[in-house]
Amino acid sequence: MTTTMLIDAAELIAAPPPIVFDCRFSLQDPNAGRAWYLAGHVPGAHYLDLNTDLSGTAGRHGGRHPLPAPGAFAALLARHGVGRDTEVVAYDDSRFAGASRLWWLMRSLGYRSPRLLDGGYQAFLAAGGEPQQRVPQPQPLTGTAAVAGDFRGCCDIEGLRAAQGAGAWLIDSREERRYQGLEEPIDPVAGHIPGALNRPWQGVTSADGKILDADGLRAHWGDALAADQLVVYCGSGITACVNLFSLALLGREDAMLYAGSWSDWCSHL
Repeated sequence: MTTTMLIDAAELIAAPPPIVFDCRFSLQDPNAGRAWYLAGHVPGAHYLDLNTDLSGTAGRHGGRHPLPAPGAFAALLARHGVGRDTEVVAYDDSRFAGASRLWWLMRSLGYRSPRLLDGGYQAFLAAGGEPQQRVPQPQPLTGTAAVAGDFRGCCDIEGLRAAQGAGAWLIDSREERRYQGLEEPIDPVAGHIPGALNRPWQGVTSADGKILDADGLRAHWGDALAADQLVVYCGSGITACVNLFSLALLGREDAMLYAGSWSDWCSHL
């Protein structure tokens, strides 16, 4: 398993990287993540908002959290001093849900992938980390910022249909009850995309938010690991990134994100 994609709390405290991003959020309260950050965060960390920094503007189609414009996202990173090869650490307190979104966005645009804090903010506190309330001033990137291309490793609904027609395995990352259509607390339609298998995103971590070992991850994925092509989705393209992160840990870096996910799919029904 590729453990260099992770950082533990003791290492983060002992040797802080140049750039740290706090990616905490709540789907129920869009202001909660910033409030948590202001109440206390890893020293030197900058806050990235799920809705305004890690997502674009939602429309009729494209899902609740469409991908940000590549140029705008690259400019955001440059304002925080992040170039193509800058060492970055990201964390949240929701079992990688926010941090893995940043990981996927940066990796997809060709940046050095950030390492994710194993166990998140609670692991930092448990390891004796002292929270900071002061909001640091970003140090913008000097020189010419890297030109952004397009996000790679993702598809829209037409790309999804083409992938399915070519035999790709489709993975639904939501909780089992949402997958089965027994409940749907967010989107207007319940159920799942026909043919999708269910691999809930919480299944790649322990209850304390730490990633499972390689055997545990392989058990989570089962025979899906043998698929020639995997396309992963969730409700809006956020928590699917946790599953994609776990696949990358196992060496499957070719899996695609259906960016609009179920919220896009059901908008076409």
